[in-house]
Amino acid sequence: MLSLPMLAPVSGADAAEPRVHTVVMASMRFGAMPAGISPGDVILWVNRDMVPHSATARDGSFDVVLAAHQSRRMRVTRAGTFAVYCRYHPGMRATLAVAR
Repeated sequence: MLSLPMLAPVSGADAAEPRVHTVVMASMRFGAMPAGISPGDVILWVNRDMVPHSATARDGSFDVVLAAHQSRRMRVTRAGTFAVYCRYHPGMRATLAVAR
């Protein structure tokens, strides 16, 4: 479920083409977090595992839930450094940096 101010759903009606950064969840871990993310960019979260995952910010600014083999996009709306974890598998952790 996409919610909170950090995220905005991405639709075909968006005028400017944002940069898209991909983060893959596989083998029960987050792949490398991309560098050079800026507000307005899009993160494509891809779950390649056979179980659900989430990309949940510890500060509550975003929570993206993905079923097995599902992908979701989120638009980044603010800069900062975000500790990210999977709410189903708390050992899955990463840090997402968004440039100011």
